[in-house]
Amino acid sequence: MRFLSLAHLTAIDLDPPALIRAAADGGFDAVGLRLLQVTPTSPGYPLWEDAHLLLETRAALRETRVTVHDIEFVRITPDTDVDALLPFLDIGAELGAREVITAPYDPDHARMAETLGRLSVAASQRGLGIVLEFFPWTDIRTVDDALRLATQAGPSVGVLPDSLHFDRSGSSLDTLAALPPERLRFAHLCDAPVLPAYNETTLLYAAREERLLPGKGQIDLAAYLQALPAGLPLGIEVPRTKSFQAIGGAELIKETGESVRSFLKSLMT
Repeated sequence: MRFLSLAHLTAIDLDPPALIRAAADGGFDAVGLRLLQVTPTSPGYPLWEDAHLLLETRAALRETRVTVHDIEFVRITPDTDVDALLPFLDIGAELGAREVITAPYDPDHARMAETLGRLSVAASQRGLGIVLEFFPWTDIRTVDDALRLATQAGPSVGVLPDSLHFDRSGSSLDTLAALPPERLRFAHLCDAPVLPAYNETTLLYAAREERLLPGKGQIDLAAYLQALPAGLPLGIEVPRTKSFQAIGGAELIKETGESVRSFLKSLMT
């Protein structure tokens, strides 16, 4: 069975200690923590500013033996200040994270690559990798776009595919399958309806609010997973806001873990 990490967006209203404990109960090996706020309507948890929450997070990791796989996410914009991100990187390293997720929001691709390169150097000094996630509503919308930018940024900058964004951007399975190991270190998994066309509103709503558990939508996840290395870690990112409100975060995470393991097992038979 693959190494499974629970992405924070799946239950973003749970703080890190609660997410970690729920992930353990749900059978996950690790979590991704959203330490930086991404949108005005969703929380981030800057642990370097909250000593008590950091202490509770450490305690939850110690008690459950769940690990931190990644921290997120850095919006690479024209104004991104790498030095200002050092406390974020320091906490990620302290918690044992492996990767830092970044997102492309600078229209000047040369400048974005330079920023990514500098961030990658700072991260590597702390034992962290940098990965670039691509989105169909940004300039870096496909896996090919992300690979070009990552290559320009430096030899250790990775590419992070998410099955939702991969499908909705029309990305190439051939490019995905050909990504070298130093570029492809983990992937996100979820499902969703497949529609004839998408606008930015529908793209963002699915991405941030309502996805489907693997096997419950129409994305060709079998082909997506077949293009990935067999042992590649998977980040399970399945926000289901209505279900969260109905059954709570702990039950939603347990349901998510059971569903993902069942789906992956079904592909092996």
